[in-house]
Amino acid sequence: MAESRSLRFLYHTRAGRLVLRPLTSRGVSRAAGWFLDTRLSKPMIKRFVRKNDIDLADFESDNFRCFNDCFCRKIKDGRRPINEDAGVLISPCDGLLSAYRISGDTVLAIKQSRYTLGSLLCDDALAARYRDGVCLVFRLCVNHYHRYCYPADGEKGENIFIRGKLHTVRPIALEASPVFCENCREYTVIDTDDFGLITQIEVGALLVGKIANLHGARRVERGEEKGMFLYGGSTVVLLLERDKLDIDKEFFAATERGEETPVVMGQALGRRKR
Repeated sequence: MAESRSLRFLYHTRAGRLVLRPLTSRGVSRAAGWFLDTRLSKPMIKRFVRKNDIDLADFESDNFRCFNDCFCRKIKDGRRPINEDAGVLISPCDGLLSAYRISGDTVLAIKQSRYTLGSLLCDDALAARYRDGVCLVFRLCVNHYHRYCYPADGEKGENIFIRGKLHTVRPIALEASPVFCENCREYTVIDTDDFGLITQIEVGALLVGKIANLHGARRVERGEEKGMFLYGGSTVVLLLERDKLDIDKEFFAATERGEETPVVMGQALGRRKR
């Protein structure tokens, strides 16, 4: 409740918006990231683990030098099994999934915020590939596993970074501002073996120290680690071309009901159209 009250203050009052402006700057995020990379942040770990009910036995190490070591901890082999069925698209991360059918070039419309493909990608030619396609949005909370993978086999391009602000990615912020089109984000296009062109976008958020992608242009495999977020709630977005996949209809139905569906990295989301 306290956090909800503070976010309502920041996003729905005049005084809050004055406070919000410096908070969403990259300078504040860099300062927070610097602190969380130092040994001075180590005392925060115990409370963070307890408050978010994190079982460190699932992870490769519990001997963390700083808070960010804990936040981007690596999970043990086998704790996130990858669906290996032919023609299956998997979830690239743990998170809360919302599924949208793109209408023309409008990705999603949330109250007064309107998200278009062009404003999201800043590339009109690429945006045109996804007209009337599908957009999958995975919202990561602080308790989620913050490493992510490739959702399909294919050839990936270079990472494209778009400079911006760093709003929170909670729904209250999405209602007040076009967050995904304003926040810092990095995307890559994957020419997949089964699903046409998929664009995977990592969106930074309030107090995220870094979006750390591991590879440039290269061949990639489904389930291979792509990168990680450092501290903060974060979002992964997948853009899918029209008529390339059959996505589980329950994801769309839940979104229409105003619900986010919990998913885990490696879980099947849909199949190649026959």
